[in-house]
Amino acid sequence: MARILSIDYGRKRTGLAVTDPLQLIAGGLATVATSELWSWLEGYVAREQVERIVVGEPRQPNGQPSENLARVQQFVNRWRKAHPEVPVDYFDERFTSVLAHQAMLDGGLKKKDRQNKALVDEISATIILEDYLRSRIRP
Repeated sequence: MARILSIDYGRKRTGLAVTDPLQLIAGGLATVATSELWSWLEGYVAREQVERIVVGEPRQPNGQPSENLARVQQFVNRWRKAHPEVPVDYFDERFTSVLAHQAMLDGGLKKKDRQNKALVDEISATIILEDYLRSRIRP
């Protein structure tokens, strides 16, 4: 099997998470500048077997699209055109930042570490991926 990669796409930074090759465990991978995301992803996909990419779909709590959705869709459409061999799924990312902050609190991280936005983005990508994996095993 190949890995599943998760993306928490942001205007400035993008959090990334990935599964193990058996697609059982999700773990944080990196946070990269969004301006460097394309080349980073192409390099990663060239080195690792990636079966699928899951991109957080930014929506407001009421379900309406957030302001970042257009940027995410533009990125996904470009990726699909350039790399049709690696399919992309959207997955609801509402509340992942809140959950990431809670996970940091529960993990006992100090205030200074909890203010690290790059870490929040990586944890958010991991939460998106964990939720995606759980959704695939539900009957």
